[in-house]
Amino acid sequence: MDAYFTSAFPSDKLPDSSTGFQHAKTQMTGMEQYYEIEKILEIMNRGGLVLLPTDTVWSVGCDATDTDALLRLFNLKKRSVKKSFTILVSSVDMLKRFVPRLHPRLETLLMYHTRPLTVLYEKTENLPPVLEHEAGTFAIRITLDPFCQQLIENFGKPIIASSANVISEPFPTHFGMVSSEIIVGVDYVVRHRQKDKTPASPAVMVRLEEDDPELIVVRE
Repeated sequence: MDAYFTSAFPSDKLPDSSTGFQHAKTQMTGMEQYYEIEKILEIMNRGGLVLLPTDTVWSVGCDATDTDALLRLFNLKKRSVKKSFTILVSSVDMLKRFVPRLHPRLETLLMYHTRPLTVLYEKTENLPPVLEHEAGTFAIRITLDPFCQQLIENFGKPIIASSANVISEPFPTHFGMVSSEIIVGVDYVVRHRQKDKTPASPAVMVRLEEDDPELIVVRE
């Protein structure tokens, strides 16, 4: 294990390299047929907002390439456009459509990492400017959740996943914590996992230095 990995993740927190990739591969190839997917796609294709579970917290999602939908989401969350959202993709292949110069070491980490990991990228393309963060970066995560993977694969493009809370309010660790303001402000509420009370938390967020290929932890 080289310094690239250990600088960002202590050895006791690293996934078992013998099982990590197989775990991710199983998630992608053994996905269920979720009956709500078609309805969600219909809503997102017309610029709608959807409340859905992810591999982290309950989130509000929409088409990541639809500027009008993104502006609706900013308004719903009462959030400044200077503080943009996390983009979800379904695979490394989809990520490369927007981050063509993906560092080989980072690609390896993404294949093996078994915790939700959001990466801040500086060099991207084909993404709306409104998704750029203050530091000139774009936050992108390969989702580990089978439901979200299937949704994004069927959609054929990335979606937004922003925690289902208004600015200054705590993020919802389960569906029961989502406020009525958010629920009435979206176009569809996903039924999947509404009864799941397992506590959730935001993803680890890291940044890759351009000149020095080392991961810097932004949020643990």
